[in-house]
Amino acid sequence: MPEIVRQACPEPRAAIRRIPEYHPPLGSREGMRLDFNENTYACSPRVLEALGRLAAADLTRYPERGQVEAKVAGSLGLRPEEVLLTNGVDEAIHVVCQTFLDRGDEFLMPVPTYAMYEIYGSGAEGVLRRIPCGPDFAFPGSELLQAVTPRTRLIAIANPNSPTGAAVSRERILEVLEQAPQAVVLVDEAYFHFFGETVLDLVGKVPNLIVARTFSKAYGLAALRVGVLAAGAGVQRWLRAVISPYSVNALALACLPAALDDAAYLQWYVGEVKLAREEMAQGLRRLGAPFWPSHGNFILTRIGPAHAAFVQAMRRRGVLTRDRSRDYGCEGCVRITVGPREQTRQAMQAIEESLREIGWERP
Repeated sequence: MPEIVRQACPEPRAAIRRIPEYHPPLGSREGMRLDFNENTYACSPRVLEALGRLAAADLTRYPERGQVEAKVAGSLGLRPEEVLLTNGVDEAIHVVCQTFLDRGDEFLMPVPTYAMYEIYGSGAEGVLRRIPCGPDFAFPGSELLQAVTPRTRLIAIANPNSPTGAAVSRERILEVLEQAPQAVVLVDEAYFHFFGETVLDLVGKVPNLIVARTFSKAYGLAALRVGVLAAGAGVQRWLRAVISPYSVNALALACLPAALDDAAYLQWYVGEVKLAREEMAQGLRRLGAPFWPSHGNFILTRIGPAHAAFVQAMRRRGVLTRDRSRDYGCEGCVRITVGPREQTRQAMQAIEESLREIGWERP
């Protein structure tokens, strides 16, 4: 046996070395999960029935997404060729970056926003240009348009945005689409159901628009990892050339139609969250805790220097929250997911007790 030669690990390409690491606080997530903006209750019972109908032989075949994509397209009012299912919105972002960003191309994004835009944009060797949001995290429309150059190839707009919950008007998005025709504009509507406004009707009509949706939030399918990219057929041709043909697994494809068919369950859960979001806002207002109005299934509140102590105090009460202090402009901020009203009332009690425990005072 030849002697093993010790040597250094091979280095990745330079763009990969520059990628900011993403460390989701996974592990030890026992308790009320108000940290990841998931559905905090359950998926539709019909999804479990669909899982129960799977046979052992169903797991031996490679997944085929075409029939389910057609059903999703129908539910969105689109043509099948305008819809591409993905392994969650994370893969959707990755595919868009790999498709449209070349070395040196500019990628514009308002900040703060979803971390995976920066990670996948950096990996594609794009030049990231971060446009700071305005006061109270307002969308920086004028500043973003001023930043557009002939090298701008991708613009990401989360609507509503995370972690802030702020929304962008349809008029603003149309302005960006019109003034940057050389760039693809990705409108990430992951939290659409809790907001209700969309630009999905423009798909196929505006050639540089891509809309992303997820089934992880309102539908409660986060563990199955399934999202969708909606775009005109011309753009979809290139997205399909990049994506793995088997990236959406057979379990997700079996369950998604059942989730789509249970409109009553979706309506119930979304309605609960909207009512609970207002209850949480009223509770934070009563406590004097600063927060921003949200159009998502979460609220961002500013705790201040004691933000880490607050997160730990909530964990001791069995409630998980997300410290967002490292995000641009979010120093001292904690994001709290909103679930059904009964959960939210328990969460508000934990919030009040935790603030008292850490000696928090109204600003």
